[in-house]
This record gives sequence, C-alpha cells and structure tokens, in this order.
Amino acid sequence: MYNNLDQMLNFRHAVTHNPVPLDFHQHQDQYEIYFFLTGDVHYFIEKQVYPLQYGDLLIMHSNELHRPNFQSKKQRYENVVIHFNPALLQHFNSSQFDLLDCFNNRVFGEQNRMRLTPPQIDDIMKLYERMEMHRRPQALPGSDILFVATFIELLVFINRIFHQQGKQEEPVIMPDKLSSLFAFIDENLDQDLSLEVLEQVVFMNRSYLCRLFKKHTGSTIHEHILFKRIARAKHLLREGSTVTDTCQLAGFNDYSNFIRTFKKAVGLPPRQYQSQQRRV
Repeated sequence: MYNNLDQMLNFRHAVTHNPVPLDFHQHQDQYEIYFFLTGDVHYFIEKQVYPLQYGDLLIMHSNELHRPNFQSKKQRYENVVIHFNPALLQHFNSSQFDLLDCFNNRVFGEQNRMRLTPPQIDDIMKLYERMEMHRRPQALPGSDILFVATFIELLVFINRIFHQQGKQEEPVIMPDKLSSLFAFIDENLDQDLSLEVLEQVVFMNRSYLCRLFKKHTGSTIHEHILFKRIARAKHLLREGSTVTDTCQLAGFNDYSNFIRTFKKAVGLPPRQYQSQQRRV
C-alpha cells in the first residue's frame, strides 16, 4: 500500500485567483472529498446544484458526474480535495463501522453536501493540517503511516456528521424543466438525444434550453450527454458486455466514433479498459 500511496490517496490544498473552468468529470475508481473554503461557486453533481459557502463539505462516489461552476472569472478560489481508492480501506472497516457508508449507502446524486457547524469546521481543518504536515518532503520517518491514520480519522468524522444530519431537503435552484431533462437523458441514453428531440420533451425552444442549461451547470447539453454515455459504457464493459453491444447500449451509433471518444475520455480504448478491469 505505501509503495504506491500517492495513487491510492491524493491530498491537495489549492488556492487560485483565476480558476479555470472544468468539464464534467468522474474519477475512475476514485472517490472524492471536497472541502470548500473561498470563492463564488455553484457545484453541480448529477441532477443537483449546490451553492457553496465557507465550510461546506462534498462527498462524491466515483460514478457521480460533477463539476464546479464558477460564477465569476476573477475570484479567490480555495479548497481542499482528497481523491482516494476505496480499496485502501478494506482492512480498516470494523463490523460496526463502514468507512465508505456515506459514499455507498445513499441515493445516487443525493446527500452530497454536508453543511458543517463552526466547531466542526475547526475540527476538520485540524485534520487537514495534520494530513498536509505528514506529506511534506521534510516529514519524519513514519509520516506516511500517520498520513493514512489521519485520513481514517477524517472518514470516521465525516460519516458521523453524515448520519447526524440525515437526509436534508436541499433548496431547489434547478428549474423543473432541467430536472425533467436530466431524468429523460438518464432513461434514454441509447436513444436519439438531439436538440430536436429534447426541445419537444421539455416544450422549450432549443436556444433558450441551451442557455438555461449552461447557466445552471456551466457546461453544454452535448457535453453532459457525452459524459453520461461514457459512464454507461464503462459500467457495461465492467459488467462483461462486448464492445459492439456497449457501443449501441450507450447510445453511440458509430463504432469508430465510440472507440475514439472513449479513448479520449478514459485514456484507454474500450477493450483494453475492459481487460484492465478484469485484472483488478
């Protein structure tokens, strides 16, 4: 585990004054813990948009599509982000406590945000400071062990908050038309999802629909559909579907385009990705 710790557990505390827009993305085999400090950001996860305030904590499963939507170009944007492979935790769970519970045992695309109290913010900041200290180049021998131990402590802390807060009603800032659009796309990824079709589904002019989508998600309908189809393709390949069947079931009608698009998004062609998953 410690020989490839950076691949299993990555910690990043970042500050920028000119954040670069990001595309929709997922993290292959990686879960994410995102802690927001400063900025003017609405964070899109699946069908929900979360306006963020200081001390908000987001948790994301590897299959949840997400992206930050920066509300202004010039802003001080600071966050702490941890990506980790869930396999790292297989020896740390107990029969009474599952460290991945808050990631796995909730409805997909819901309950991603935890709004922390001031004392909880202080507690989590102390944990992050310890993790950052243990990863410094000049850290003492054994700091890699303490780094993992502090991360385990962080997961216990997060799961406790998750269960204390329970399922909270999020303020609705996503228009009903877009909520309907997301649902239709999810249920019809293998069908024609052209703008001609979508504008009839939500009874809205395509130009206005595209502007509304961009405003609330920060990206385009085409990009959203593309990443959803790639996610569907990855799932089908992991489940043993052939590359040809996956192409059709994920909504890619052109085989060569599917191969090219999948490789660009995932970094591997479909067949190689499938072989790699079988070895894991």
